[in-house]
Amino acid sequence: MTSIPAVPVRSVPVRLGQLLQLANLLESGSEAKEVIANGLVRVDGEVELRRGRQLHGGEVVQVDGAGPVRVVHAP
Repeated sequence: MTSIPAVPVRSVPVRLGQLLQLANLLESGSEAKEVIANGLVRVDGEVELRRGRQLHGGEVVQVDGAGPVRVVHAP
């Protein structure tokens, strides 16, 4: 079993669109908006359509075509 790479965030909650950029899964907010609206992002295995979805740490986020990442709080 492979481990899921962690994306440390200092300030939680973090919005989904911001996390996608922090994790280098997408390059811009407009790209995040489009990818999320097209149903290509999953949070904990469920399709997420809200760019402003707040993530508190521990969630697994995946964009179609990219490996998953786990949100972790980095104090």
